[in-house]
Amino acid sequence: MGKTGAGTGEHFGVQDQIDVYFATFAKSFAGIGGFVAGDKNVISYLRFNLRSQIYAKSLPMAMTIGAIRRLEMMKEHPEYREKLWTIARALQKGFREAGFDLGRTQSPVTPVFFKGGLEQTTQLIKDLRHNYGIFCSVVIYPVVPKGTIMLRIIPTAAHTMEDVEYTIKCFREIKKKLETNAYPNEIADFRN
Repeated sequence: MGKTGAGTGEHFGVQDQIDVYFATFAKSFAGIGGFVAGDKNVISYLRFNLRSQIYAKSLPMAMTIGAIRRLEMMKEHPEYREKLWTIARALQKGFREAGFDLGRTQSPVTPVFFKGGLEQTTQLIKDLRHNYGIFCSVVIYPVVPKGTIMLRIIPTAAHTMEDVEYTIKCFREIKKKLETNAYPNEIADFRN
């Protein structure tokens, strides 16, 4: 997000007004972990007083080096960010034209909402992964209301327009399956 990819603060023109900056490496960095940045006194206070920090470990060295390299790539190759947005806009436009509810996203992270329960969700995610080769994260109650399924698609600059078309095609198919009760109403075993 933002002109240089610095995030939502830059996107909304308030970067210089942020006192404590929280960010994740999970989305645009395709990794794990994240960070908190701010005034040294505030960070010291957080480090020693937040319960989540009591047993916290630092990131594995490979993830740290990867995050640094990704930052360098963002600075050196602004065309990657432009390609990401091209892919994200095409994906979101295609989903909307196919009748999918995406809510009000303003970022490349693309939520797709369905109606259904936990049982159907587990089968749907397993079907997407095993039969279509698509991995996406799922958000369920209590983050979304009961009876709502939110799948989160995170496109990258490495995706192609063919990937976009394939993803929309697959989602049409799983939507039909969900609407015709093709997914059993029982808890699925994710180990298979």
